Amino acid sequence: MYAVVKTGGKQYKVAVGEKLKVEQIPADIDSQIVLEEVLMVADGEQVVVGTPRVAGATVQATVVAHGRGEKVRIFKMRRRKHYQKHQGHRQNYTEIRIDAISK
Repeated sequence: MYAVVKTGGKQYKVAVGEKLKVEQIPADIDSQIVLEEVLMVADGEQVVVGTPRVAGATVQATVVAHGRGEKVRIFKMRRRKHYQKHQGHRQNYTEIRIDAISK
Protein backbone atom coordinates (compact mmCIF):
# COMPACT_ATOMS: atom_id res chain seq x y z
CA MET A 1 0.00 0.00 0.00
CA TYR A 2 1.28 3.43 -0.90
CA ALA A 3 0.01 6.99 -1.18
CA VAL A 4 0.95 10.25 -2.86
CA VAL A 5 0.96 13.20 -0.45
CA LYS A 6 1.62 16.88 -0.93
CA THR A 7 3.61 18.82 1.65
CA GLY A 8 5.79 21.89 1.31
CA GLY A 9 4.66 22.44 -2.28
CA LYS A 10 6.05 19.08 -3.43
CA GLN A 11 4.51 15.65 -3.98
CA TYR A 12 5.95 12.47 -2.47
CA LYS A 13 5.14 8.79 -2.99
CA VAL A 14 5.15 7.22 0.48
CA ALA A 15 4.72 3.74 1.94
CA VAL A 16 4.55 2.55 5.55
CA GLY A 17 7.98 2.37 7.18
CA GLU A 18 9.72 4.76 4.76
CA LYS A 19 11.81 7.72 5.88
CA LEU A 20 11.89 10.85 3.76
CA LYS A 21 13.11 14.42 3.95
CA VAL A 22 10.46 17.08 3.38
CA GLU A 23 10.40 20.87 3.67
CA GLN A 24 10.68 22.04 7.26
CA ILE A 25 7.60 21.35 9.41
CA PRO A 26 7.24 23.18 12.76
CA ALA A 27 6.95 20.09 15.00
CA ASP A 28 9.02 18.60 17.80
CA ILE A 29 11.19 15.50 17.35
CA ASP A 30 9.32 12.24 18.12
CA SER A 31 5.95 13.97 17.75
CA GLN A 32 3.15 12.55 15.61
CA ILE A 33 1.97 14.57 12.62
CA VAL A 34 -0.90 13.98 10.22
CA LEU A 35 -0.56 14.71 6.50
CA GLU A 36 -4.09 15.40 5.27
CA GLU A 37 -3.36 16.44 1.70
CA VAL A 38 -3.45 12.93 0.17
CA LEU A 39 -3.72 12.98 -3.63
CA MET A 40 -3.81 9.23 -4.32
CA VAL A 41 -4.04 5.96 -2.39
CA ALA A 42 -3.18 2.56 -3.90
CA ASP A 43 -3.78 -0.80 -2.23
CA GLY A 44 -2.77 -3.58 -4.59
CA GLU A 45 -4.97 -3.30 -7.69
CA GLN A 46 -7.36 -0.83 -6.05
CA VAL A 47 -6.33 2.76 -6.82
CA VAL A 48 -8.24 5.81 -5.54
CA VAL A 49 -7.35 9.14 -7.15
CA GLY A 50 -8.69 12.32 -5.58
CA THR A 51 -10.08 15.38 -7.29
CA PRO A 52 -7.83 17.01 -6.08
CA ARG A 53 -7.66 15.17 -2.71
CA VAL A 54 -8.94 11.81 -1.54
CA ALA A 55 -11.78 12.48 0.91
CA GLY A 56 -11.08 11.13 4.39
CA ALA A 57 -7.59 9.81 3.61
CA THR A 58 -4.73 10.67 5.95
CA VAL A 59 -1.11 9.68 6.46
CA GLN A 60 0.30 9.48 9.99
CA ALA A 61 4.01 10.16 10.42
CA THR A 62 6.58 10.66 13.16
CA VAL A 63 9.17 13.44 13.10
CA VAL A 64 12.60 11.79 13.25
CA ALA A 65 14.96 14.77 12.91
CA HIS A 66 15.44 18.30 11.69
CA GLY A 67 18.46 19.36 9.67
CA ARG A 68 19.96 21.39 6.88
CA GLY A 69 20.71 20.13 3.39
CA GLU A 70 23.89 20.32 1.40
CA LYS A 71 25.23 23.76 0.56
CA VAL A 72 24.34 25.07 -2.87
CA ARG A 73 26.94 27.50 -4.15
CA ILE A 74 25.83 30.43 -6.29
CA PHE A 75 28.35 32.29 -8.44
CA LYS A 76 27.32 35.21 -10.60
CA MET A 77 29.70 36.95 -12.98
CA ARG A 78 29.54 39.59 -15.70
CA ARG A 79 32.45 39.24 -18.05
CA ARG A 80 34.66 42.26 -18.65
CA LYS A 81 32.74 44.31 -16.02
CA HIS A 82 34.73 43.31 -12.91
CA TYR A 83 31.60 41.92 -11.24
CA GLN A 84 31.65 38.68 -9.28
CA LYS A 85 29.24 37.62 -6.56
CA HIS A 86 29.56 34.54 -4.36
CA GLN A 87 26.61 33.25 -2.34
CA GLY A 88 25.56 30.05 -0.63
CA HIS A 89 22.30 28.48 0.53
CA ARG A 90 21.35 25.56 2.79
CA GLN A 91 17.70 24.51 2.88
CA ASN A 92 16.13 23.39 6.16
CA TYR A 93 14.37 20.02 6.14
CA THR A 94 12.42 17.70 8.42
CA GLU A 95 12.97 13.95 8.26
CA ILE A 96 9.80 11.95 8.85
CA ARG A 97 8.93 8.25 9.15
CA ILE A 98 5.60 7.08 7.72
CA ASP A 99 3.63 5.09 10.32
CA ALA A 100 0.20 4.48 8.78
CA ILE A 101 -1.90 5.22 5.71
CA SER A 102 -5.67 5.34 6.18
CA LYS A 103 -8.25 5.59 3.43
